[in-house]
Amino acid sequence: MSTSALPEQQEYTGAQAQLSLGIAAARNLATTTKSLPQMQGISSRWLIRMLPWVQVSGGTYRVNRRLVYEVGDGRVTFVQEGASVRVVPAELGELPLLRGFADTGVLRALADRFEQREYEPGQVITEAGRPTDHVYLIAHGKVEKLGTGHYGEDTRRGVLADGGFFGGRTLAPEPGDWDFTARALTACTVLALPRHAYEEVAGRSESLRSHVQRRGDEGERPRNKRGEADIALASGHTGEPVLPGTFVDYELEPREYELSVAQTVLRVHSRVADLYNDPMNQVEQQLRLTVEALRERQEHELVNNREFGLLHNVDYSQRVQTHSGPPTPDDMDELLSMRRSTKFFLAHPKAIAALGRECNKRGLAFDTADVEGHGMPAWRGVPILPCGKIPVTDEGTSSILAMRTGESAGGVVGLWQTGIPDEYEPGLNVRFMGINDQAVISYLVSTYYSAAVLVPDALGVLENVQIAGAPS
Repeated sequence: MSTSALPEQQEYTGAQAQLSLGIAAARNLATTTKSLPQMQGISSRWLIRMLPWVQVSGGTYRVNRRLVYEVGDGRVTFVQEGASVRVVPAELGELPLLRGFADTGVLRALADRFEQREYEPGQVITEAGRPTDHVYLIAHGKVEKLGTGHYGEDTRRGVLADGGFFGGRTLAPEPGDWDFTARALTACTVLALPRHAYEEVAGRSESLRSHVQRRGDEGERPRNKRGEADIALASGHTGEPVLPGTFVDYELEPREYELSVAQTVLRVHSRVADLYNDPMNQVEQQLRLTVEALRERQEHELVNNREFGLLHNVDYSQRVQTHSGPPTPDDMDELLSMRRSTKFFLAHPKAIAALGRECNKRGLAFDTADVEGHGMPAWRGVPILPCGKIPVTDEGTSSILAMRTGESAGGVVGLWQTGIPDEYEPGLNVRFMGINDQAVISYLVSTYYSAAVLVPDALGVLENVQIAGAPS
């Protein structure tokens, strides 16, 4: 008769026997609680939320303005071949006395006579009081303009950066003397046109001489500080003097903004749409995430599009350069002072952090502003809103935008058209495109939008903002 050990006395060489139903098997009989499909690419999209949107029923929005004598973006474009830099001949039309001159052969001859020069930080390029004898184009770097104040103190009159220029009076018959000292803030690459080189070209071109003379005469036409045709007025008089007659002149070719579009085709297999809709509708969730991606692209285009994007539509007179690299309180004050009723700043989160570091160094702190129930950092009471769509360059620089908004304020407005066929959200529609031979359902998802700057001073930018912190 054989005997066997009790269960508690048995020895096992492998895993212990399972005594209850396992979790994996139990889950086959359980109902799983699911989240909605999540997406990392969704941002706060403050720009879309804060812009006032104008209905554009005809698909095109025309911005009518008073006549402005000065045109152009105020910046010169260059081409680079290795270490050599050349100015694009047509870009010389940005110089006030050459604006509107269309003889490409003469412009090419002038461009060929520019000399490339390199300057080290702190090196003087021009000196106040000396004859104005060169036109300078800044291909790379930052140059500060220094003058003398009322009490003899040194004052900074501004900072010029890539694409800027000075010395345009060199082309005039009587150029006069420099009224400021130009000094390199950083290592600079500058193209210089000596006056004798210009005279050599002008001596062979009657059209150039007459154009410069005519542009010089036009410079005497009455205009206000914004360059607009002046409106003749009388004030402070007594008696019955003859009052001046006047009229408000308009631009003959106002700018028109056409609505841009972002589109995609959403495809869903009919089997998925028919069978897998509990607890969530598959088509609805696919569409929700697709719309989020389109809205992200919309905001990216509103910032970066070369035709209507805000970064590319800032007037040159509203572009501010940082004084030292990082964004300082002084830079923010200068940017804020250049327009009335600034509604908000828009900056990359890293630029906001860089401004915070500079404030900490001075013992300052951000204000706080309530924006749609959110406590946002603010400067002088104006909220600073984050926008990751503002690019950061490989050199670690970014930009900070400041804007006034609304049609009634002559500000920045968003453009859209609502009430379009098959509208899903304002300005966005979803159109059924049919089912193909593979039983795949297709939907065309489109959103239409643009942005317009009604008055140049409605939008400003602080450029070349260094966002990297100083090494410890």
